[in-house]
Amino acid sequence: MTQLTAAVEGRITNEMRRAAAAENVPAEVLRDKIAAGVAVLPFNKLLDERVRAVAIGEGLRTKVNANLGTSRDNADLELELCKARVAEEAGADALMDLSTGGDLRAIRKAILAETSLPLGTVPVYEVAARAEDEGREFEDLSVDELFAVVDEHARDGVSFMTLHAGVTRSAVERLKSQGRELDIVSRGGALMAGWMARNKAENPYYEFFDRLRDLAVEHDFTFSLGDGLRPGCLADANDRAQITELLTLAELAERARQRGAQVMLEGPGHMPLDQVAEHVRLQKAVSGGAPFYTLGPLVTDVAPGYDHITSAIGGAIAAAAGVDFLCYVTPAEHLSLPGPEDVKLGVIAARIAAHAGDLTKGIRGAEEWDLEMSRARKAFDWKRQAELAIDPAEAERRRRENEPRVEADTCTMCSNMCAIKLSEKALAD
Repeated sequence: MTQLTAAVEGRITNEMRRAAAAENVPAEVLRDKIAAGVAVLPFNKLLDERVRAVAIGEGLRTKVNANLGTSRDNADLELELCKARVAEEAGADALMDLSTGGDLRAIRKAILAETSLPLGTVPVYEVAARAEDEGREFEDLSVDELFAVVDEHARDGVSFMTLHAGVTRSAVERLKSQGRELDIVSRGGALMAGWMARNKAENPYYEFFDRLRDLAVEHDFTFSLGDGLRPGCLADANDRAQITELLTLAELAERARQRGAQVMLEGPGHMPLDQVAEHVRLQKAVSGGAPFYTLGPLVTDVAPGYDHITSAIGGAIAAAAGVDFLCYVTPAEHLSLPGPEDVKLGVIAARIAAHAGDLTKGIRGAEEWDLEMSRARKAFDWKRQAELAIDPAEAERRRRENEPRVEADTCTMCSNMCAIKLSEKALAD
């Protein structure tokens, strides 16, 4: 039984109760959202109560994912575990291991053991890495080898997986016929396109989707149907290839739900600011309201070193329009493997974007949080302001650095010319 099949039968699982309590919503409400396919609760059957139950979807707080993972050039397990701890401490709701270097299974298991957050993976990365280790080409791997790693990730306790099942031959042909500035920027998408070209065959994850679906039901991992043809620059946004893939993913989402598998869809990517909301509405309309998981979106291409800000701008617009799950972007995006400080900045930026969206969506507790902060500011309650801050440690640090120079009811920005103090006096007369 999966979370979805239990919900359809009217049952409330222990995970639903825990996730609903965290959302401050009735468990029955969450159950009904899961049954309708507009919310998911990624929670592998192997996991226990040590792992947080996190629900993602309509009417729920916008969640934030933090990507981790080694590369061939930097396969430091301790660094990745440090980043996992930093991400959790900064308030991430989930992690994804995108490792491509080192002992990938050992890395995955170590991350699972290190944190209490649900973990996602991209199995095709490991398939490609193993092929390279063995001196083989990814394009020469068999269908069974592609599926075996999905099963292995599920048996290790992974709760959601990115699977690039929408990168079909027809979608790639549309991309080629229309042309793109940056072609395919998804590693998984590029790998599947190469496999199809070499084998002159359809994407196995699409052709044999029922086989994937059976694995998802067996282990109750959630599909995160990957946007392998997402735009990698603004000029490629909302082209025919991207929309073709979106329609395919929507159809696969329906097939997954019919069998009892939980599913969310992934989205862009780079996209102009004025197109973000309309793309979210399109995704929701064609997929029956499936939870939407976006990278960013990044609303300009010219801010390397500051793409956590670029993505937070797009992420806030997307969250307000209905996106349910934001994948963070760090300052290292497009430049290098992120370090621990990059991870923290990425999580905080994404959380700000998510909360801004929640205020617009009317998520329970969002407006009250801001109101409480406003009242603490009026009362010059610096301790309470820090407690309410998205990053309490940073708020405390900045206040502490200035404390010797200010009164208890001032800060170094305004000192005695504080507008709150002046207005209190003026309004009292």
